[in-house]
Amino acid sequence: MIIAANLKTNLTRKQTQEYMDALESFLNAHDISQKVVVFPTASSLNPHAGKLTVGAQNAYATVNGAYTGEIGLEQLEEFGIKTILIGHSERRHILGESQEQIMKKFDFYKALGFTIVYCIGEPLEVRESGDEKMAEYLDAQYIGIDVHYANLIVAYEPVWAIGTGLTPTLEDISSLHLKLKEKCSAPLLYGGSVKVTNAKDVLALDGVDGILVGSAALNVHDMCTMIGYAQELENIKK
Repeated sequence: MIIAANLKTNLTRKQTQEYMDALESFLNAHDISQKVVVFPTASSLNPHAGKLTVGAQNAYATVNGAYTGEIGLEQLEEFGIKTILIGHSERRHILGESQEQIMKKFDFYKALGFTIVYCIGEPLEVRESGDEKMAEYLDAQYIGIDVHYANLIVAYEPVWAIGTGLTPTLEDISSLHLKLKEKCSAPLLYGGSVKVTNAKDVLALDGVDGILVGSAALNVHDMCTMIGYAQELENIKK
């Protein structure tokens, strides 16, 4: 399974390093075989050697250039970053990234062989408009995206559930994941208000290949617990 932590605009450089160290200690002490990815703030990126993978929350589709406030390939290469989060709902809905911009970013980092965690999801008004409208909305987020890209990971995040404490039912999550799997066979993560109290149930669902955790990942003890759940479930399946 894949357990990913999106730290968003949280933790200082020092706090992030302490977080990484604590995670690495846990992964090694408990012989964790799950894929663990952490997306820190750009200011906290650092070269990292260990079991966990460090990724970028965002980068511009450029090597370098006159793009104030952005980072590009040149900066990512300095830290050995080869994993990137693209299409997150906060970048779509708060920062206004269009599908065209997202496609350009996807193609740029795909050509470089990056592992891409590509996010899709719907706001509440779309979900309440019915299954057909929701399917159309989600389909539109695949426009221009190579669903057969070998290094693709998809994360489904119902926008209305992020940071609200609300979640779809377990049945809804599994049903939608299985439908999304018909469109794209890449590993599929669930990312809607996942926390330590529901992570084990979500991870056990058909169609769920892991989780993308936001605010609940800031507590490293909780993050370790969720990783442990994934390991337990895999051990049971063996």
